[in-house]
Amino acid sequence: MDPHATLQSRLDALDAEDAAAHDATRPVTLDQQSTGRLTRMDALQNQAMAQAQVRRRAAERQRILAALKRIEEGEWGYCTDCGEEVAPARLQADPAIPRCRDCMG
Repeated sequence: MDPHATLQSRLDALDAEDAAAHDATRPVTLDQQSTGRLTRMDALQNQAMAQAQVRRRAAERQRILAALKRIEEGEWGYCTDCGEEVAPARLQADPAIPRCRDCMG
């Protein structure tokens, strides 16, 4: 497993998801002449869900960028809290994981 390639691939996927979701986060038109109340409510709900996904992707992007920085600094694979080695199985499941199981709580 190449953690750098895996993390970079996930960043690329997040960028693609952001590009695909661009239209879903636009403001909802509240013109009562063109759409009904339930259609607008549905559009607002869809917009809120899309915005929540944008926030989730932004948080994941930050975790990945932090992991890539740890790789560059030679700190990847070590807990950011206690400094102990993170179990290889945890890193294989999520290469961006910053802490060991004990420090995750």
